[in-house]
Amino acid sequence: MKKKMNNQEKTFLAIVIPVLLLFFAFNTLPMLKGVIYSFTNYRGYGSYEGVGLRNYMDLFTDARVGKSYLFTFKYALCGTVLVNVISLVMALGLNARIRFKSALRGIYFVPNILGGLVIGYIFSFIFTYILPAVGNSLNIGFLQNSILASEKYAWIGVLVVGVWQAVAMNTIIYISGLQTVPDEVYEASMLDGASKWKEFWQVTFPLVMPFVTINLVLSTKNFLMVFDQIMSLTKGGPAMSTESISYLIYRNGMDGGQFGFQSANAVIFFLVIVAISIFQMTVMNRKEEQL
Repeated sequence: MKKKMNNQEKTFLAIVIPVLLLFFAFNTLPMLKGVIYSFTNYRGYGSYEGVGLRNYMDLFTDARVGKSYLFTFKYALCGTVLVNVISLVMALGLNARIRFKSALRGIYFVPNILGGLVIGYIFSFIFTYILPAVGNSLNIGFLQNSILASEKYAWIGVLVVGVWQAVAMNTIIYISGLQTVPDEVYEASMLDGASKWKEFWQVTFPLVMPFVTINLVLSTKNFLMVFDQIMSLTKGGPAMSTESISYLIYRNGMDGGQFGFQSANAVIFFLVIVAISIFQMTVMNRKEEQL
């Protein structure tokens, strides 16, 4: 006898099936088409033909692609470290017994509400006009020129904006982790005469390690996929010194007639992000077991 679906099951299917169809149409299907195009010489328009693995082999000899990977990895490494250190410190402060704690939690989250492009254009104005004006009026040499115009230091300006915006979400996750630590644990460490520093390293940090793992994986992925800040601040310049992989794929794939080649780049980049995420989770899970 076939069991009839009850109203709850029908409602569940009515919600899930359209979501799955939309996800397949706007996520899975374009990804599969991108993989197919990566084996062709498609320029984004007109006819095309298959080229086998040529696009993938050319990636390893393209100097511009190599430079974009180096910049992206440097940016992601520095950004991940800075964001997690700053977020953990902020979470410890906001989780303490301080006045106006709720108001401060709302204020620091504002950067995450604003769009990446909006924040980028605001900081672009600050770096290009306000800071040089301050530098000229106070005769401060390193502020007299926009940092975004420096081939050597432009990436620092992009990093500042990226970190400033990413700190909010990571702090929320760390606060959630800190609130899971029982008060009895702190009372026991206080009775044992542990200092605040010792209490943090031997009590708090091991107990919030799962949240550290989550933040490391998410922040690394987000920094590797940096696009909005590059688009609004430097557009890959000066002299392609801040050209991230995502921006290169977008720019040359859409405007440069390299749709097939950059599709291959996107496939490799996807595999790199997955590999890094799996490596991070494996290492951090082992660390959690040791603690």
